[in-house]
Amino acid sequence: MKTIVMEREQEEMQFLGVFGIYKEAYKIIFSWRKIFSQITLALILPLSLISLAQIEVSNVLSGKVINNKAELLGTEAGTKRYNKLSHHISSELAYFWLFEVAYLILSLIFSLLSTAAVVYTIASIYTDREVSFKKVMSVVPKVWKRLMVTFLSIFVAFFAYSVVAILVSSLVLIIASFVFIGFPYLKVFYSLGIVLLVLYIMGVVYMTIVWQLARPVSVLEEACGFKAMTKSRALIKGKMWTAIIIFFMQNLSSGVVCMAFQNLVVHGVSMNKATRVLYGVICLSLFLGLFLFGLVIQTVIYFVCKSNHHEKIEKSALSDHLDVYHEENVPLNSKDVQFEQSYV
Repeated sequence: MKTIVMEREQEEMQFLGVFGIYKEAYKIIFSWRKIFSQITLALILPLSLISLAQIEVSNVLSGKVINNKAELLGTEAGTKRYNKLSHHISSELAYFWLFEVAYLILSLIFSLLSTAAVVYTIASIYTDREVSFKKVMSVVPKVWKRLMVTFLSIFVAFFAYSVVAILVSSLVLIIASFVFIGFPYLKVFYSLGIVLLVLYIMGVVYMTIVWQLARPVSVLEEACGFKAMTKSRALIKGKMWTAIIIFFMQNLSSGVVCMAFQNLVVHGVSMNKATRVLYGVICLSLFLGLFLFGLVIQTVIYFVCKSNHHEKIEKSALSDHLDVYHEENVPLNSKDVQFEQSYV
């Protein structure tokens, strides 16, 4: 028998911390395990397989390139063997980058589709709407378009941020080369480089957290693109440390699984094939759980942030907003979803 999820009063959700959010996400998945299992098999499984395949194939292709380059160094230039090795290296590099581009495109598509499905499902559960896998999959392509707009916006923001960071870093190092004349150059440059790198990483983490929250905003509100990012920035205030801790825990967990897959499956040549397959299945299962859990957590954080800012979500308005996705060529407007703001 399914338990009622999202049963907390909205005012209470603002007090949820890291473990409270984890508990709420677990309750949602467990209570509606059938629909989430279907979403996992249809969308998250291909995403996980693509991620693990990327590790395996990239390792094989990069290994071939490295071996051929090493062999090329010991071969006399201009010989037939030298030319053959050069041709092989060029071909392998082309295959490597083509595969990486294909991986990025496919992973992006399935990531956005999975996000759309999970966020829409949780919103339907929250508004007591009848939700089925068929209905979710019919809505996903329409929700996916809004998520793509938001992704392109954050991509532009990341690109602009990186360009500005490079220009500023170069300017700082150039100025430092004149200011610190007579000082040990290497120590000064290393210190400045580390400081600039730390600042850049902090900015990347912040923008990534904003992007993660902007995804449920794009699905559940009128805003998408830069408007969703602006809304996400406003919502995350007051819950930034909670989001940062969850962000690092998720990435740490994913990193551990990736390292286990590389060491036990990709580089586990000393093991028999059955053992490597077993470890591969275990890593795949862990990836499935991490991806699904992460997507559910993003949506829970959205509701927590809304509660933290005393923005009451009207279920009827949110339900009307979700209904728009079932209508063809009906634009979302401010009347479709309204959020009342109340102050405690």
